[in-house]
Amino acid sequence: MKAFRAFLVSVLVLPAAAVAQPLPRPTPVDLALVLAVDVSGSVDEEEARLQRKGYVDALSDPAIVSAITSGILRRAAVTYFEWAGDRWQVPVVDWKLIDGQESADAFANELAAAPIGGGPWTSISSAIDFAVALHEASPYEATRRVIDISGDGPNNTGSLVASSRDEAVAKRITINGLAIMNDRQNFGRTPMPNLDLYYRHCVIGGHGSFVVVANGFKDFGRAIRRKLSLEIAGLQPADRSAGPVLSDGRVQSPPTGPGGKRWIPPCDEGERRFRGVIDDE
Repeated sequence: MKAFRAFLVSVLVLPAAAVAQPLPRPTPVDLALVLAVDVSGSVDEEEARLQRKGYVDALSDPAIVSAITSGILRRAAVTYFEWAGDRWQVPVVDWKLIDGQESADAFANELAAAPIGGGPWTSISSAIDFAVALHEASPYEATRRVIDISGDGPNNTGSLVASSRDEAVAKRITINGLAIMNDRQNFGRTPMPNLDLYYRHCVIGGHGSFVVVANGFKDFGRAIRRKLSLEIAGLQPADRSAGPVLSDGRVQSPPTGPGGKRWIPPCDEGERRFRGVIDDE
């Protein structure tokens, strides 16, 4: 009988004690950064490789590592995924802690070894939603939570981009943009002009948000180094405008509207252009 009572106690008490154990606390970091990279149909294989190389080189750059380890906690958490249409978001490197050159190189090496994907259409809104979910599932407790989203065109599928942006900002997540501007045609159509202004007015948001412009994919490496340096330091760029670079290297004058002001694309301009492609088929 005594043995049976002891058995009951072990069954009833031990699980309760186990439940009472505190859960592990998230690891604190200065910055949790989601890198969201466009591999939609407008990005060809060479351009995708240039993007990937830009991130690999930047993340292992001693200057970037020095910036990461100069924060109060001297560490950041980073994850990387690729995106295209509303059903195309692919994790490439899971959350990793970067607290020095060794861990930065390990992240960069894993990224360099991973295959590069590609998918149809462009859903910045779904990329933002996916990035928010990554933040909420992160094992890190960050002083700042940032989504770094790069792309060469406007949203054309999924929910409206401004709605996804507003939902992310309401959760105190900052969205920064890297607008890749060029004159290469897609589906026989010229790119939407003033993509940097579209990013500024429709994509980015939150405390200290900003846009950096890459003048074509060959300029991507420089642009992502600059962008990461600013994000890590919590700063904004001093220059606020740029024009796209044409295929022959000339800088194109940005399209202007009444009064000589640059045209600001509406936040549903990508959906309108997408509908035009469908109507033409």
